[in-house]
Amino acid sequence: MDKLNLSEAEWRERLTPVQYHVLREAGTERAFTGDYNSFKGDGIFTCAACGLDLFDSADKYDSGSGWPSFTQPIAPDHVSDHRDESYGMRRVENRCARCDSHLGHVFPDGPPPTGLRYCINSVSLGFKPR
Repeated sequence: MDKLNLSEAEWRERLTPVQYHVLREAGTERAFTGDYNSFKGDGIFTCAACGLDLFDSADKYDSGSGWPSFTQPIAPDHVSDHRDESYGMRRVENRCARCDSHLGHVFPDGPPPTGLRYCINSVSLGFKPR
């Protein structure tokens, strides 16, 4: 997959201030405030920064965490994992594999079949209906 590398000025032009904070500075949105937390549409969730397909709505579930949660990415090479030891915690950060934008984190407390919970910021996502 071709990488998308933009300057910080280009990212600031492309993204809203909230998107820039979350996607480029690894921020987070407040729980239960994102557009996709309770969203039930059928389709594909994409990266809000570059449009790469990230998650299928068939893999979305209500984790009760306040953020959209998925059991797996649409393809293993579309979401990359990175060690995150910020705020005194050990977590696994998820980033878009194409543009390296912060999406959220993955936790080992999800339902079958994977046992994983990809906890993703709504502002990091776009949506394409089927």
